Amino acid sequence: MEREDIHILRLMGEVERGGSPSQRELARRLNLSLGLVNTFIKRLVNKGYFKVKTMPRNRVKYLLTPKGLAQKSRLTVAYLRHSVSFYKEIKQMLLAKYKDLEERGINSLLFYGSGEVAELAYLYLQMTPLTLVGVVDEDRVGEDFFGIEIAGHSRLREKDWDGILLTRLDQADRDMSFLLEEGIALQRIALL
Repeated sequence: MEREDIHILRLMGEVERGGSPSQRELARRLNLSLGLVNTFIKRLVNKGYFKVKTMPRNRVKYLLTPKGLAQKSRLTVAYLRHSVSFYKEIKQMLLAKYKDLEERGINSLLFYGSGEVAELAYLYLQMTPLTLVGVVDEDRVGEDFFGIEIAGHSRLREKDWDGILLTRLDQADRDMSFLLEEGIALQRIALL
């Protein structure tokens, strides 16, 4: 699914919710530029997906037409298919990574990072004989991660783990450098 289709689907959802948000408000809610929202709205009006109703005080209200609702339904189905496909790919990638770790003799893991990627990693870890023994994330120390208390860097010094899986993708290079500087052997660190 194209990124533009995702933006249009989200825009249609905001319009369908009702109210009469301005283009500026729509841009803020969708985290898009005002110009892009304006372009999408013009395109959707021209295609007959939106109807524009003039309101007092120089305001307009956008309404989804029946044709627009049908298009929104098609985009929603396409988005769901795309999402399911994406999750299948993630599952295959994680299970392959876990198999590789097992073959390398790693049985107990620390996750380094506790966001959405770690949550997916945890979900698919349950399908393997590997054990998660801890989660390290300096920004969330003390919080709960599926019944495990998130720890700080001091957790790296404990010897109850065989390997570390980097589960924070946005800072992988920095995290890898930090772990190596901490004296953790490269063969004990796994990247997604």
